[in-house]
Amino acid sequence: MRTRAAMIWGHGEDWTVDEIDLDDPRKGEVMVALAATGLCHSDEHLRLGDMPAYGFPMIGGHEGAGVVEKVGPGVTSVREGDHVVLSFVPACGRCPSCSRGHQNLCDLGAHLLVGLQLDRTSRHHVRGGDARLMCLVGAFAGHTVCGEASVIRIDKDIPLELAALVGCAVTTGWGSAVYAAEVKPGDTVVVMGVGGVGTNAVQGARHAGAQHVIALDPAGFRRRQAPTFGATHVAASHSEAFELVRDLTHGRYANSTIITVGVPGRDTIRQAMALTGKAGTVVLTSMAPFTQTDLTLPMAELTTLEKSIRGSLFGSANPRYDVPKLLSLWRSGQLRLEELVTRSYKLDDINLGYEDMYRGDTIRGVLTFT
Repeated sequence: MRTRAAMIWGHGEDWTVDEIDLDDPRKGEVMVALAATGLCHSDEHLRLGDMPAYGFPMIGGHEGAGVVEKVGPGVTSVREGDHVVLSFVPACGRCPSCSRGHQNLCDLGAHLLVGLQLDRTSRHHVRGGDARLMCLVGAFAGHTVCGEASVIRIDKDIPLELAALVGCAVTTGWGSAVYAAEVKPGDTVVVMGVGGVGTNAVQGARHAGAQHVIALDPAGFRRRQAPTFGATHVAASHSEAFELVRDLTHGRYANSTIITVGVPGRDTIRQAMALTGKAGTVVLTSMAPFTQTDLTLPMAELTTLEKSIRGSLFGSANPRYDVPKLLSLWRSGQLRLEELVTRSYKLDDINLGYEDMYRGDTIRGVLTFT
């Protein structure tokens, strides 16, 4: 079949929309008709070269939801007509990581940046050649073909535009607070950067019972929105947040600081540690450029104050368990999803959507295909 997709043809180039030819799914694969896809900063990491690619063109998009249109041989977890969320890290359920409760670290994730199906061939073709897929799903398209391990069935009454966000931003942010930072009732938590992921870290922290949740972001729109999702205080700069946290905690500082800025810099962890008190945890959720290998860090504080630094992928969550759970929390009114969608865009307006993101004018922009 033919469909349309947004892709990049090289690092630093704008997103372009092309017609593509899409093969039927093979063994263990499914074809999904996308309804909505979130505009996540991670796709921009790929476009700008912060994240390596094993070949071009690359169809972007990894935060999507839609309806299963076809299934290949051997597929058992979904069938035609099922509504699904795309998991940007596949979860096979059988590898050592999945078996230990770390589906976000599934061994199939080793293929994420290769961009081909697991048999190292392509189902997506454009201008006479093969196209690769962001995170094995390529959700910036009307239709896509991906592995069964990359789809999670959901109830059909859940709006797909909202369900799409749980494929990355919601789960990543919420889990960064609840699982990685292990926020507890009465804690003070700082969230550095409250875009699509950070806003959900705020939601997770409040859900876990934090007393103070400080949303740190230079964008005025995002600071104004943060209390809607549970922030108790906001700050525009690190120095402002430092004074605020010091006063709120009588000099004890935060129990945890969660880094969800667009691109962490050399000083980001140092700044986060300054906001974090004794025996506190700094969670690094933001994706740094793959070539960035140096940072400034007060190493003595790791020992003398027993601070810790922890990385978190996909919110340290188990997508096959947590995606349905988070949608259940939304259904019961304990999680906000509608308010996350600041603006919807058509596929041809994808570059405009990312311009709005960079200006800080959106929490989450969403591409819609219906």
